[in-house]
Amino acid sequence: MAKSTTKTVEKAAPKAAEKDAEKPAAKGKKVAAPKGEGAKPNALQQPLKPSPELAAVVGDASLPRGEVVSKVWEYIKKHNLQNPENKREILADDKLKKVFGKDKCTMFEMNKHLAAHLKSA
Repeated sequence: MAKSTTKTVEKAAPKAAEKDAEKPAAKGKKVAAPKGEGAKPNALQQPLKPSPELAAVVGDASLPRGEVVSKVWEYIKKHNLQNPENKREILADDKLKKVFGKDKCTMFEMNKHLAAHLKSA
């Protein structure tokens, strides 16, 4: 009886491999368009101008949103502003209080507050 089970498994494996070979390799995947001179940056790559309050933390140069968030996290870690009991919570110092509008906020709320301080360059 064990032989018949083995044969069934041996027969099933090649069929599965055949089915995979029939599928197109890149079905449903989008290929990135070549970047040209007139290519418009997507929303995350678009440079944004920080408000004076946020510029005190990240600098006054125009930056993409992702870099702004990275620089804010660098500032938070450099000044040890994460709550030791709850690392998701940020304890704002004087500069961050101007950005957040309160003494502490969660890392999820932070992006909402940062968006209010970023304008199109």
